[in-house]
This record gives sequence, C-alpha cells and structure tokens, in this order.
Amino acid sequence: MVHAKLGMVYVATAFALATSAIAADNAATSPVTFTKDVAPIFQQKCEECHRANTAAPMSLQTYQEVRPWAKAIRQRVITRNMPPWHIDKTVGIQHFANDRSLNDDQINTIVRWVDEGAPMGDAKDMPPPMQWDDTNGWKLAKQFGQPDMVIKSDDYTMPAHGQDVWFKPLTSVNLDEPRWVRAVEMRPGTIKGRKIMHHVLARLMQDETKFRAEHPEMALSQAGAGGAGGAGLLMEWAVGKNFDIYRPGTGKLLLPGSKIWWELHIHAVGEEIRDHAELAVYFYPKGETPKYRTYLTLFNGTGQGGSRLDIPPNTVVENEAFTVLRAPARLENFQPHMHLRGKAMAIEAILPDGTREMLSYVNQFNFNWMNNYIYADDAAPVLPKGAIVHVTSWHDNTAANPNNPDPNQWVGYGDRTVDEMAHAWVNVTYISEEDYAAWAAKHKRPGRMGGRAATADNPPQQ
Repeated sequence: MVHAKLGMVYVATAFALATSAIAADNAATSPVTFTKDVAPIFQQKCEECHRANTAAPMSLQTYQEVRPWAKAIRQRVITRNMPPWHIDKTVGIQHFANDRSLNDDQINTIVRWVDEGAPMGDAKDMPPPMQWDDTNGWKLAKQFGQPDMVIKSDDYTMPAHGQDVWFKPLTSVNLDEPRWVRAVEMRPGTIKGRKIMHHVLARLMQDETKFRAEHPEMALSQAGAGGAGGAGLLMEWAVGKNFDIYRPGTGKLLLPGSKIWWELHIHAVGEEIRDHAELAVYFYPKGETPKYRTYLTLFNGTGQGGSRLDIPPNTVVENEAFTVLRAPARLENFQPHMHLRGKAMAIEAILPDGTREMLSYVNQFNFNWMNNYIYADDAAPVLPKGAIVHVTSWHDNTAANPNNPDPNQWVGYGDRTVDEMAHAWVNVTYISEEDYAAWAAKHKRPGRMGGRAATADNPPQQ
C-alpha cells in the first residue's frame, strides 16, 4: 500500500512538472503584444517622462504613439540606454531606492515584441491608463504632501544663440527659527526651462557659529566634512537628479538669516527662453531634531581638484583621486558628473586594513543624463574613520564617442560643456564611532562587495 501511494505521488509530481514545462514553453512561444505585455512595462518604467506635455521627445502611452518608434525603442533598451540607468550590473552594490532600469525579462519582452512585428494585440488587454499629475506638480508631494517652503531664484532670459551662462543670484530664506530638513526637490520653473539648464546648484549660506556653540555634538559632522566649515551645498539638480530624501534620523539644517546662492548653468538652444529655478523644502515637524547632519559632498575624480585634467586629442584618459574620511560615515548615493567626453566612473572604498570594496561603477556614462543612484536602506555603504574614497574617471576624446564634438581638440578642466571635469556628488552622513562599531558587528563587513572591479588595470571596455 505504501509503495502504491508513493507511485501515485511520483505520477502526480511528474504530471505537474510536465504541465509546468508545457506552460512555460507555451509562454515562450505565444505572441507578445503591446496591450498585454509591453504597455504595462511602459506604464511602470517610461510614462513618467514619455507622455504629453513633458520634456521627452515622444509620448509612449498608446499603441499609435509607440508603433513608429518600435525599432528605435528596441535598440535603446537592448543597449540599456533607456530607461537611463547606466550603472554596471555585474559589480558593486545593486540595490537602489530609485532603480528605474529594466530587468532582463522586460528587455527580452520588448525585443521579442519588435522582432515579431510589434503587434497591437487585443484592445481588451490594455491596462487602465496611468493617472499623472500634469500640472508640473512636485514629485515628492505623493510622499510628503505639498512642500513646506518653495524658494525661487530670479529669472534669467537666455537668448537663442550665445555662450554658456552661469547665473548666480542670491535669494533669502524666510525663517524665524532653526528648522531641520528631511527632503528637498529642485526643478526648472517651466518645461521649456529644462531645455536650457544644464545643472543648478543651491548653496546654503548661513552663519553657524552660534549653533555650533550650542550643539557641540555636531562638531563630529564638521570634522568629517572634509573641512567644509559651513552648511555646504543644499542640492544639485541635473537631468536625472530631481530630489534628495534624507534617511530617518538624518537631515540638513536651515537657520534664520540663511540665503540660497544659486548657480544656474544655462546654454543656448536656438530659441529665447526665460526661466528660473525652484527649490521645494520639506521640514521635519517642529521640535524634531535628527541625530546626524547629511552633507552633499564633492569627491574629485581627478587630481588637484581637476585643475590638471589633460585630455589629448584622439585618446581615452584615466584619472583618479583619493579622499580620506575623518570620521565614520554612510554614503547615501553615487552621482557621477562629467561632460561630453565622459565615459565611465567608479567609486571604491579602501578600508584602513587595505581591503578594497568596489561600491559602484557607471560604465556607460551619458552626459545627457546625470543619474543619481540612491542606495537602498540596507545597501548603503558604511565606512570607518580613515577609509579612503577612491574615485576613478575615464574620458573618451575619440571619434568612437558619439557625444564628442571634436576628437581632434585638446580638452582641459573647465565649467563649459565643451570643457571637462570629473567628480562624484555623494550625500555623506557622518556617524559616531559607537554607531559604526554597532553597524560593523551586525553586518560582519565583507572583504569585497562582489563582481569584477574597474581599476587602472581593468578599465571599461573600449
């Protein structure tokens, strides 16, 4: 009887396995359609930018809008240029709070759909349309509600033709008491303004002498901030970077009398456009003080602060720079910044015992997308005092670089788009030795964080 029951189990199991195999085979051979298979992917990953009245060149909401672009979409997704997410998926940290990339199954679905003739499918399979805020609303409003404060720069009119402009107005922040900030969001004032703005910096100018005297515990942050001495940069905006959300227990501080010193890098695009920058501020509740301050920090990717950047014609050049952390710290994100010749950038941690941890490697940098890779809560690297942040950058000044305006031109450091630079914007939260020890004990810090490393001996592929 026992053997009979076992036999029945084996038969049932074999039948189930065979059924699963047939179902999988049918799924692989069944036609891929827009309405059933592709539209849900576009709604999840593409429509936020690709819809009417946005800066994107086309809408991808309906079959009629998508069909003419099918072959171009196939090429963009198979090379991982769209959605814009240019980090190497084989090395370093791979868990991000804002990951908008397509997974392999989604890419394969889109490629199969195009290869099979891009059929529409049954209209009944089309998912309900997504509801988007087309009033140029704030992205963080879904999470935090409307901003507690919106700070605007002065307007600037950029002529249709002319040299790049760095517009640097000063705006007062109207506060009558200190307030801690839990999130910020920045944007050009209008959709058209995105055409002319390369980036916007919002530097926080305030006298912190009294605050430091009353809160000596914050001296730790100042000691670790690389000698910053002040409040530093509140936020940097670029296409691909819209907001910063500070993790629970961390934030930035605004004091009465503070000012925002803007830097709007503006370039001509063939039509006259007048615009300004806007900064939305979300406060912690009054009386709530986070334990630590977060500093938006520039980690150089070239020596001497970039002043010796030397990129000869028709060459690929590698540079590196090292920054020592003077206090334990958590790195919250990785945002590479280069210009037209930018090719790749890696950020690595060198621990005091000599162990090296490759954190992130962007191997397909694209000047048109200054992506900000925000580490997930459980993945953000935490480093001890004395750790070295090692940034390596590569510039491609050859004809193989499609963004290169002139491979026969020598290029050096400068602010213009046709000049070059290389640095990583990283929000850094400096923590106490006790908090670091507790983190290290809990996580049993690994020696390496997996995958191949992009180093001087292993540059990105040409």
